[in-house]
Amino acid sequence: MNKHLDRLRVNINMAKAIWGRLSRTTLDGLRELTVKYAFSVALGDLQLLDGRWYVTHSGLLGLAVRCRCHGIQVQQVRAFCDPVTCRWVFKASVYKSPRSKGFVGYGDADPSNVSTLVRGAELRIAETRAVNRALRKAYGIGLCSVEELGSLSGSSAPAKSRERSAKSASANGSHNGQPRLRDQLCLLLRQYNLDPTQVKAYAADFCGTPTLKEASRELIESFVTHLATSAKENRDALVCKLNSYAQPVVVKL
Repeated sequence: MNKHLDRLRVNINMAKAIWGRLSRTTLDGLRELTVKYAFSVALGDLQLLDGRWYVTHSGLLGLAVRCRCHGIQVQQVRAFCDPVTCRWVFKASVYKSPRSKGFVGYGDADPSNVSTLVRGAELRIAETRAVNRALRKAYGIGLCSVEELGSLSGSSAPAKSRERSAKSASANGSHNGQPRLRDQLCLLLRQYNLDPTQVKAYAADFCGTPTLKEASRELIESFVTHLATSAKENRDALVCKLNSYAQPVVVKL
């Protein structure tokens, strides 16, 4: 019991540090996810987007390990794949035990339902989505996973509609049904374990503004794309770059 309470206390403190003040409903949801599945906010098992909890791929894999999942089989559904248009469909089967008949999940991805941050990785995203859906079925998780969210991808709406949406969106608000840029940044910070203060300073420098608040949405979007690409291609080099923005420590004599 004490172990559950300690884990819950850590999760609540970490969640408040990342996302600020949380509603009673949000905290109740976190409590249930912590006690029932032993998810960890610090390890990036959960993400909070628009006031709702989402499980991550790493969180689902961690749960499978804790539950001693027997195996996961993934195969491409060739009949529905089209390499020319970058459309991919996978089928995943999760076997909880040697005698399990398997819990099946399908995942698809194409340029219309993936984020511009990961454009070109549709095949891998489709595989991840299939595995996530199969794991969620196997372990009775009703939460959608972050990787399955179509709202994290570019909208398939006509260009004129997107243009009107862009004009009406605020610099840090929602855009084309996507989560706020702040949420996208939080996701990257958690995924690659980056220092928030250093990233904020780097962002302002990248945008060429005294503070990040003064940067336009277009500049911030460019920075988010740049940060995601840099972290994916060479995280160590990015961390070295971020360290140059670390505040010097003043020692009082």
